[in-house]
Amino acid sequence: MSFSCGFVGLPNVGKSTLFNALCKGGAEAANFPFCTIEPNTGIVPVPDERLQVLSDLEHSGRIVPSTLKFIDIAGLVKGASQGQGLGNQFLGHIRSVDAIAHVVRLFDDPDVVHVDAEPDPVNDLEVIMTELMLADLDVLEKRRDRAHKLARSNDADAKLELELVKEMAAQLGEGKIPTYDKDNPKVAALVKSFELLTLMPAFVCANTDEETFKNFDANPKAKHLAEYAAQHGLEVVPVCAKLEDELGQLEPEDAAMFMEEIGIRETGLNRVIKTGYRLLDYITFFTAGPMESRAWTVTRGTPAPQAAGKIHTDLCRGFIRMETVSYEDLVAAGGWTKAQAAGKLRIEGKDYLIQDGDVIHVRFSV
Repeated sequence: MSFSCGFVGLPNVGKSTLFNALCKGGAEAANFPFCTIEPNTGIVPVPDERLQVLSDLEHSGRIVPSTLKFIDIAGLVKGASQGQGLGNQFLGHIRSVDAIAHVVRLFDDPDVVHVDAEPDPVNDLEVIMTELMLADLDVLEKRRDRAHKLARSNDADAKLELELVKEMAAQLGEGKIPTYDKDNPKVAALVKSFELLTLMPAFVCANTDEETFKNFDANPKAKHLAEYAAQHGLEVVPVCAKLEDELGQLEPEDAAMFMEEIGIRETGLNRVIKTGYRLLDYITFFTAGPMESRAWTVTRGTPAPQAAGKIHTDLCRGFIRMETVSYEDLVAAGGWTKAQAAGKLRIEGKDYLIQDGDVIHVRFSV
């Protein structure tokens, strides 16, 4: 299972350049609006140091990491919600991803023309959020008309929907991300059916120059952006496309040395992946043996049979039990066999919820 992250932003903020740097996707990157029309897709491995450790312990023949799918969506412009630019086609592409990375420009380059005379990351984000809110308002207005007709016949569900639509539309009208009672299953199901863009998991990806990336918290524009993003419940993740491109061309050891030389601890790609996983509440479990060590991604709270089904549908259908050892216990013991001998192996049934770092073996019968 790989999760998909869509890059959304105004034209010429560096979306396609960033896309290419992160996943070497070969998307066309040029100095004019709507260079990207159809979404470009790239797959990147999710870094996880635990995989190499497991592979060494179990003498695995290969390592198979989880993957992340980046989708470079065409540039958004003012009026997209009303059909400007690529309009509805653009909005439809956003709805197809798991999480949104709102790309804003935090670098100065006279050779790259911005849609506004002076690049302003806060203005970039404001335009994006306004267009998404307007698109959501349009969705809610259509739902309100339908719910209003049904509510006349004393349909309880229609009355609830009408009330909910009015509340959320009012919040959007005030420039706020809609809130609702997430603990109410009926309300949560209704809101999910609305498919509102502003309620999708999202964060801000600030495309910076190298100096700003290294000293992001000290940059005045970055501080202003972080303050504005926080008003919409959005986290800001700095990424330098130029630096990511350079790192991507180096061997892992050389890349680590280069990062140490310039004083950075973590790549922008790693930050983006970690942020996406956290927003979507994803965790990683492992299978490890002589053939391969592999990482698997599931949503937190996934029962053991469904987690096993990620490996193969037969494992879910014929699930009997799961043999499990935590990554920490397995490493401390020195491998699966030694962990079993030390009594660290647990037998879990169908009600067990898979935990991050679980190393598993599934018993099944079909």
